[in-house]
Amino acid sequence: MTTETTETTGTEAADIQAIKEIVATVQRTQRAKDPEGFLALFHPDALWTTGHGKVLIGLDAIAEFTRAVLPAANWEGEVTYEPVHIQFLRPDVAAVKVRQVYRSAEEESEGAPLYVMTKRGDGKWLLHACQNTQVQAG
Repeated sequence: MTTETTETTGTEAADIQAIKEIVATVQRTQRAKDPEGFLALFHPDALWTTGHGKVLIGLDAIAEFTRAVLPAANWEGEVTYEPVHIQFLRPDVAAVKVRQVYRSAEEESEGAPLYVMTKRGDGKWLLHACQNTQVQAG
């Protein structure tokens, strides 16, 4: 899949690249089961809903869950995260649709996260409101 966006300005092109780098860091930290690297991507007031519907409000709740679950994740194989659509809601707010694929020797499953990201005053993009949804087969 390719990333879809509307026509971009030079600033938007730089923002798109920065957003893609955040998604790539999500992929890297998930593969490495690195909770601290993953948590560094979040806004302090973030909201996260897991693929199984658990709602986590604020970085403290996200951190508690992530530190307990991610290092102990019992899956073998590879996970990929690909931004497939980036839509700027405002110059400092973007909705990012991601294709998440888990592959193992036995099976493949897919998720369809939506990341609402915000840009800080220093230009850094952060995950702010995220929903991870499992894609059902069929």
